[in-house]
Amino acid sequence: QVQLVESGGGLVQPGGSLRISCQGSGFIFSSYVMSWYRQAPGKEREFVAVSSTAIPRTNYAEFAKGRFTVSRDNAKRTVHLQMNSLKPEDTAVYFCSAGFGKYKYWGQGTQVTVSS
Repeated sequence: QVQLVESGGGLVQPGGSLRISCQGSGFIFSSYVMSWYRQAPGKEREFVAVSSTAIPRTNYAEFAKGRFTVSRDNAKRTVHLQMNSLKPEDTAVYFCSAGFGKYKYWGQGTQVTVSS
């Protein structure tokens, strides 16, 4: 079955960097649009970044532009989110999702906490 497993979350100081990853299995990874979302306590889940299979290959939420970079390695079935210049308001559970047509799958999430 489809599985998405996120890793790399943790505690980081404001201004720091963190790279989180998501490994997929059980589907044709290269054919799926891979996205990152996040959900902060008491807030709705929101879009962060996407790596599509078409051109343009990446897109970002406004708050992520210039700070976050999404990349994918189809051979390793992995998508990464490099986050720089982190702010306390970036604290959230980050989820990866895989989408193809009407199908959309979610991972369990990884906690990112930005605090001094």
